[in-house]
Amino acid sequence: MSDAAAIAAGFLAGARNLEALARQAAEILAAAEAIVGRMRAGGKVMFCGNGGSAADAQHLAAELQGRYLRERRALAALALTTDSSVLTAIGNDYGFADIFARQLAGLAGGADVLVAISTSGESENVLRAAARARELGLLLVGLTGRAGGKLAPLCDHAIRVPADETPRIQELHIAVGHAICGHIETALG
Repeated sequence: MSDAAAIAAGFLAGARNLEALARQAAEILAAAEAIVGRMRAGGKVMFCGNGGSAADAQHLAAELQGRYLRERRALAALALTTDSSVLTAIGNDYGFADIFARQLAGLAGGADVLVAISTSGESENVLRAAARARELGLLLVGLTGRAGGKLAPLCDHAIRVPADETPRIQELHIAVGHAICGHIETALG
């Protein structure tokens, strides 16, 4: 297979995955509506994840704080992946597995939302954040791959995208995140 054919094959696989994801529209809308309900009650949305999922967390928080498609008021959202001093202090003093859970202990209130992003659903620091979110009464939305891992059963809304390879899962996670941000913007903007 030529390099161009390999690139085209990747795009076509992504298109098939998006088509399969479209069948989960009602499930994604239910998660978005639950987030809107919490935000109407004064809650904020917090995102966490590792690696590419950390970048997705930051991206989606920015879509809500700034704007997604149209001018509107800023919405309360933050990524727990962005403060290097907090991450390194917690990592040093408590361990990397607690970098998100410890932040939730200080920042989260009962009306808040945690969007936990893990392609495998097995990231220990994301799982500990999910457990802390449960303890604090947060709405917990998980974005995982098809298998769901240990994260999916912990979530109020687990969106298990129809892919198994990390790059394809990440493509679908950002598509889901954009759909959720678009719905939030329409409902609250």
